[in-house]
Amino acid sequence: MAYHFENVKLEKGMYGRSDRTFTQTLEELDPSEHYRGTALEGLDAFQRQLKRFDIRVKGVGSDMVEKFFHTTESAVLFPEFVSRVVRQGMEEESVLPHITATVTRFDGMDYRSIASVPAEADKKLLRVEEGAQLPQTTVRTQEHLVRLHKRGRMLVASYEAIRFQRLDLFSVTLRQIGAYIGRMHLEDAIAVLRDGDGNDNAADAFQVGTDPISGSAGTLSYDALLDFWSRFDPYHMNTLLVSSDMMLALLKLSEFQNPLTGLNFQGTGTLSTPLGAKLLRTAALGNGTLIGLDRNYALEQICGSEVMVEYDKLIDRQLERAAITSISGFAKLFQDASKVLTL
Repeated sequence: MAYHFENVKLEKGMYGRSDRTFTQTLEELDPSEHYRGTALEGLDAFQRQLKRFDIRVKGVGSDMVEKFFHTTESAVLFPEFVSRVVRQGMEEESVLPHITATVTRFDGMDYRSIASVPAEADKKLLRVEEGAQLPQTTVRTQEHLVRLHKRGRMLVASYEAIRFQRLDLFSVTLRQIGAYIGRMHLEDAIAVLRDGDGNDNAADAFQVGTDPISGSAGTLSYDALLDFWSRFDPYHMNTLLVSSDMMLALLKLSEFQNPLTGLNFQGTGTLSTPLGAKLLRTAALGNGTLIGLDRNYALEQICGSEVMVEYDKLIDRQLERAAITSISGFAKLFQDASKVLTL
């Protein structure tokens, strides 16, 4: 049986389109829905092109990098391969999906978010008598723009140095580049959660041992955690971002040493807290600090672009100093949905 993917014409012009990614362009030319009920069901258009040129990108029998460059058409697939593996590195163990309420795609570098800042009386769900006016929730655009930042790494390698390397091994380096970029985006997100996005919406900061948080400065106690948790009403503290030393302090609390908590950690590797919040450790947070948030309302992630690579250089085997970048930014949604606690 002849398949259409075997006759798709691949060229550089499929990259760099403002309204379409390379994969989306391939899908337009070779829709996946045409392969339902066939042996190729479950593969996207890019994966079918890899099959077309018999390029195996992972596993013990993975091909060498030079396999992409056996023909001018197969070389066009190399930048998309690099982009996908870098994106995989960004997504592996990334905490961003666990702290962002929504993701907005935006084509530009300056973004203006929206906000609703209710007064204390507006938060109450009062009974409305017949004929009376309903309470109002005002939604407005933020005063200051949210600036998106380009984060990236430079791929510095000669084609001769990597041409005989297995794609599976080369992917390890690319995933590491993705992990670095993901760490940079996380640092941006933490900065916005803590200091705001420039619209006078920094998170409320509390210190252990200072009213209204009980305890002694420099020491984390369960009572201090409860006081911190109580500051979130009407939001729910369902996520805790903690530094490494704060993670140790939490683990040493007697209330945290519940046998069921330990059993869950030993069986699944997933930590929970006595307060029911998801516990996320990150080195991007300073020592002695934790950030509590309601992940459903605290943060908006703005993606200015997916992973971008200098496709011309990669296709032409000019890998020396080829940039791999991603543009992203973050905006605070509801100021009171995140708060900071320090020892």
